[in-house]
Amino acid sequence: MTQQRFDHISVIAFDADDTLWDCQSHFDRVSQRMAELLAPWCTPETAYAELIATESRNLSLSGYGCKAYILSVLETAIRVSRQSISAAAIDELISLGYGLMRMPVPPLPEVETTLQQLSDHRKVVFTKGDLLNQANKVERSGLAHHFEHVEITADKTEREFLQLCQRLDIPPSELLMVGNSFKSDIAPALAIGAYGIHIPYHVTWAMEHTEEFAHERCVKIQRFSEILNYV
Repeated sequence: MTQQRFDHISVIAFDADDTLWDCQSHFDRVSQRMAELLAPWCTPETAYAELIATESRNLSLSGYGCKAYILSVLETAIRVSRQSISAAAIDELISLGYGLMRMPVPPLPEVETTLQQLSDHRKVVFTKGDLLNQANKVERSGLAHHFEHVEITADKTEREFLQLCQRLDIPPSELLMVGNSFKSDIAPALAIGAYGIHIPYHVTWAMEHTEEFAHERCVKIQRFSEILNYV
């Protein structure tokens, strides 16, 4: 991957979940609890596999986010238990779902100080998921004042990236996307001619797994502050 600086960039777009703050580990804990409650009927591995299968089937209808996820959790629990799981267990899973909507979102290490050092750059949040929940997380994080624009979309494909560039009134070649998901943040940005900085997170949702590839307009870093080496 190239080590050049991206000096011609007009806008830096940041993914939110697992880029600016931790998210997936909260979901993983709920999945773990679901698997524990399903122990009378299946192994944890089967419970996780069934949940991913449910999410895959529901994705085109329910999209991304806490609400879509917890619906898939409940559907999986009821199906795998053959409708034998207790009302108390279902109530616990619902409560855990509401907890995801209120989960703390403190910025990850180096995020706030790095954003401060990028004060001369146009910065936006570009994230997918449930509109109200994602907007609330941006506000609760205390980072909203760093960004001139927050874009919350149902998905992040080439089409949504092009629409973002149109709204920001820039060509794709002046957009730099920073995010943890190669599938959603980096690959579609590169496909439209934009640039990418990939910051892998220590946990990744199974639906975001994809084959990565090297590209002259992309760099892969380990620490958030390394962004400063490229802009």
